[in-house]
Amino acid sequence: MNVIRPLALLMLLSLFAGCATNAAPTRHYGLPDDQVAASERDISETTASEGEHFLVVRPLDLASFLEQPGIVLQLDDITLNPARDHLWAEELGPMLERGLRRRLSHRLPQTRVMSENNPAAPPRAMTLRLELASFQGRYDGQAVAAGQWQLRDAEGKLLTLDTFDVDTPLDADGYPALVRALGQSWDELASRLAKRIRTLR
Repeated sequence: MNVIRPLALLMLLSLFAGCATNAAPTRHYGLPDDQVAASERDISETTASEGEHFLVVRPLDLASFLEQPGIVLQLDDITLNPARDHLWAEELGPMLERGLRRRLSHRLPQTRVMSENNPAAPPRAMTLRLELASFQGRYDGQAVAAGQWQLRDAEGKLLTLDTFDVDTPLDADGYPALVRALGQSWDELASRLAKRIRTLR
């Protein structure tokens, strides 16, 4: 079932209508809470190695079309459309970085996950860097998070460089369902990263 297309068509109609009406209120959305923290914490506690580890998450590198307040819809294979009245509550990059740190902390309970500018961060720690190429709703009813990630050890040696592509189906029409599905994609990405990090450290 295509749940994005009705929303996309409404957006196109509103674009053609121009500024004839201001009836549509502006809405702001934040990244949902981690939906799988409890179950992932149980897994992490049984698989994490003993002792404390340190992981620094660097600021995310976003594709340029994501560096604006409107939530993006991919209307077809080549058309990307940022919403005018449905906006992220804050700058997307820092919001996703903070959400990723929190999710990784849940999944890696014996690892201190910190931001790059945290004064408590040790000079030698593993570093995680993400390049986000997609974080949008797609015309086939999927919420998409895709890009590339790399992990370096405390000496700066590259441990892994890999791509990711996480699709989550929407369970309803509309932007709230899209934002929740994007949050689930972020949950799944954090789970995949945590699993891989545990095997590399």
